[in-house]
Amino acid sequence: MKFGVVIFPGSNCDADMINALQYDLGQEVISLWHKDKDLSMFNASDCIVLPGGFSFGDYLRCGAIARFSPMMQSVIEFAKKGGKVFGVCNGFQILCESGLLPGVLLQNAHMQFACKNVFLTGPERNYNEVYRIPVAHGEGRYFARENELEEIIKNNQVLYSYCNEKGEIDIEYSPNGSINSIAGISNKERNVFGMMPHPERACDPTLGNTDGKKIFEDLFSIN
Repeated sequence: MKFGVVIFPGSNCDADMINALQYDLGQEVISLWHKDKDLSMFNASDCIVLPGGFSFGDYLRCGAIARFSPMMQSVIEFAKKGGKVFGVCNGFQILCESGLLPGVLLQNAHMQFACKNVFLTGPERNYNEVYRIPVAHGEGRYFARENELEEIIKNNQVLYSYCNEKGEIDIEYSPNGSINSIAGISNKERNVFGMMPHPERACDPTLGNTDGKKIFEDLFSIN
């Protein structure tokens, strides 16, 4: 499996993502500049990653300008053809802005930037598994209209939810006030994934936490 990491002006987690994928997970990684368009070196079994940061300074809405980058037009077509796409933090915001994922990311409910470790659980798989993953965002409150939320739940599109260390899901454990404590979702076809927490920051044993590796392995069956 090959990963392509898209770099936008203002991306600041691209190096973290590349290092985690290449050195901690042993995967082939190619850097992709936002003004380029060529994805011919990737096929449907590969994955394009949109890393965290502040693409284009977060002017307008977060991710709203990045959505129109030449590379994103290719990423959208890549996803429509079944290719895997993974967005983290600002990357999640870009996926929602581009229409590849439903819903929107709003300002945190407490109106403050959240930067800490949080607990996640994956309701769709590994019911008893709890992950400790860092977050770093000011606009991470996931919201979807009632009809969208019903579809997301009906189709089991919730990938991860905020919880406590026991795996108990409740709004009080959310760092941003996301609806239904949602931390990450997929599209109906299960080839586009987005989440606000940063698994790439929890892959190196030197940091004392490798729960992020489990998330990459969980999503992409990396051995």
